[in-house]
Amino acid sequence: MDSDLFFNKIRTYYPISEQAEIAWKRLLHERKYKKHENLIEIGQHPKKVSFVVKGLLSQNYITEQGDEIIKYFFPEQRMVASLGAMLAGKPSVFYITAIEDTTVLEYDFFEFRSLFNDFPDLALFYITYNDLHWIIEKEPLEISFRTKTSAKRYDDFLKKYPDLVKRLKKHHIASYLGITPTQLSRVFLATK
Repeated sequence: MDSDLFFNKIRTYYPISEQAEIAWKRLLHERKYKKHENLIEIGQHPKKVSFVVKGLLSQNYITEQGDEIIKYFFPEQRMVASLGAMLAGKPSVFYITAIEDTTVLEYDFFEFRSLFNDFPDLALFYITYNDLHWIIEKEPLEISFRTKTSAKRYDDFLKKYPDLVKRLKKHHIASYLGITPTQLSRVFLATK
């Protein structure tokens, strides 16, 4: 289990104490997911948070028409969860799947939150992480999808995920951009 990688990343958000690390480390379990295996299913009441050690995951929705839409990619050193469902105590409205064989460190979200009273630095990490990834990163992305052309969204994608392009299939990128693979080919040719 590569907990050093995990805690080094955690400390980039907030300097948690050694005691907090020890308590949190007791909750960590390594798990491997095969390509196309789901971490979270639609309708599941999730309880786990996963940290990607190696591999690549995506968060996916299914539209009323049955189309699969990728909302987010989770490469190495990102946290993965259905946080909204866990906080609301409701079933997940999306699924998270492995695009590649993936190794994660998982922990129970509710057990982690129970550590906040004894380790306020964990609560401060949690706030800092969520502020960055669920507000600061998410708002511009949502605005982009409502206001920018597919060519500009593609350009933004290339800037945000330069290393992922080689790891993804064309249909993954098209799904993320909200266009068809054929439209993506046109966008790609137009940007050359």
